Amino acid sequence: MATEGDRTTAPPRPARTVTRAVAGRLSWGLADQAASSLSNFAVGVYVARSLGLTAFGVFSLAWVTYGVVLSVSRGVATDPLVVRFSAVAEASWRQAVARSTGTSLVVGAGVGTLCLALWPLLGGSVGAAFACLGVVLPGLLLQDAWRYSFFAAGVGRKAFVNDVVWGVALIPAMVVAAQVGTVPAFVLAWGGSAAVAGAYGWLQSGIRPRPAGARPWIRDHRDLGLRYLVENTCVSGASQLRAYGLGAIVGVGAVGVVRGAELLQGPFTAVLMGLTLVTVAEAARMLRQAPHRLGRFCLLLGGGQAVAALLWGGVLLLMPDRAGELVLGDVWPAAKELIVPATLSVAGAGVGTGAAAGLRALGAARLSLRCQIFASVCYVGLGIGGAALGGTVGSAWGAAAASVCGSAAWWLHLRIALREHHRDSLREVRTS
Repeated sequence: MATEGDRTTAPPRPARTVTRAVAGRLSWGLADQAASSLSNFAVGVYVARSLGLTAFGVFSLAWVTYGVVLSVSRGVATDPLVVRFSAVAEASWRQAVARSTGTSLVVGAGVGTLCLALWPLLGGSVGAAFACLGVVLPGLLLQDAWRYSFFAAGVGRKAFVNDVVWGVALIPAMVVAAQVGTVPAFVLAWGGSAAVAGAYGWLQSGIRPRPAGARPWIRDHRDLGLRYLVENTCVSGASQLRAYGLGAIVGVGAVGVVRGAELLQGPFTAVLMGLTLVTVAEAARMLRQAPHRLGRFCLLLGGGQAVAALLWGGVLLLMPDRAGELVLGDVWPAAKELIVPATLSVAGAGVGTGAAAGLRALGAARLSLRCQIFASVCYVGLGIGGAALGGTVGSAWGAAAASVCGSAAWWLHLRIALREHHRDSLREVRTS
């Protein structure tokens, strides 16, 4: 754990200098998210056009399952790293990164083994897809862990380069998978190319992941890690439960339709999924350097994302059918009906993400956990309830309503946390 002696103790800098430094790091964060979003979008489009609606639904089930495992890895491995080892001495950062990335590998290997064991039970294309997911999970989680590590150190350009390497490796892998033409082939291509980027991250950092450090890492940061684990799995688990419920009520093809509508959102869904790469680290720096500006930073962050999502949704509504069919193929006719609710869902989540970053930076794990559980219950209940009442479209509108409710809860809890932080700061000043 970082100590007071490990923290950077440079004198306070002028507000303009701080703003310029934050803008520079956020620019690399945006560039990295753009690279990540582009590769995710390309994978989704290529698989949708290559496999058709039903097979794309199977691939989407593997995708959302990966999202759950990724949330576990982030909760116990990289979220504590970003909160406690942003803007610290390099020696402390390197030691923490070795243990954090090793923890991600342990999570990937453990859950991957479970996925392989489920193959005979699930059977068919779903079982084969999950078995292949189990093989590639360690590489997928390691690549994501390097990105968190680089942003914690304030070197977002390295995260950007790492995502570019993954994107480049995806090109020949997807071409080979298309020749095979099966869901397992696409899962292996997607995850195998991530393993290439994960190995490159080792070269970039010069740090060898230490799986043996997983146990002490989890023990030392269990106060944050356990709460973030529950919080993160609430998010991804809610998405997975909604996907499974939608598949059971409407059919597997409906899962592919929802995934197609998410792909149409372009970079914004991917930005929201990985936003803590940049925003939590920057909010933590803001808290140390200019704590009075944290609330405004979170408001600008959330508001900017919401406006951008609404503008992109307007563009999608104006997109001609020919362009939509070119992107999604047979998935387009059903996916275009979900553009409005999907856009509102992303915009609502964008507003809430700003507040979530502030809560993470404040270390208010108890409040953020409470808020996330509420938001996840709304998402599952309204998403599946909407599916029962109105099919795929009803589920999309239910998810949009849940997003708005969740964002309101995030901002309410951030206000509470800021008030408590201010009160504690005043108490420290009076007693010093």
